[in-house]
Amino acid sequence: METRIAAISILVSDASAVEQLNAILHTYSDCIIGRMGIPYRKRNVNIICLAVDAPVETINGLTGKIGRLDGVTARATYSAQD
Repeated sequence: METRIAAISILVSDASAVEQLNAILHTYSDCIIGRMGIPYRKRNVNIICLAVDAPVETINGLTGKIGRLDGVTARATYSAQD
């Protein structure tokens, strides 16, 4: 199956969602290339960027599951198709 590279931007404004978020990320760990997290304490938000390589359906599923968590938003940006 064809895969795409994408960056998923995640904003976490409710710290109680972190455990659920990490559980989701663990489930998709085979397609995660890297992860960077920045706690922005001044605004009480955590900013996470994921680099992933997976089929579009998998990336959409991951982004959707993350975005359905209370206090969490997620958006995916895809690389150009080859």
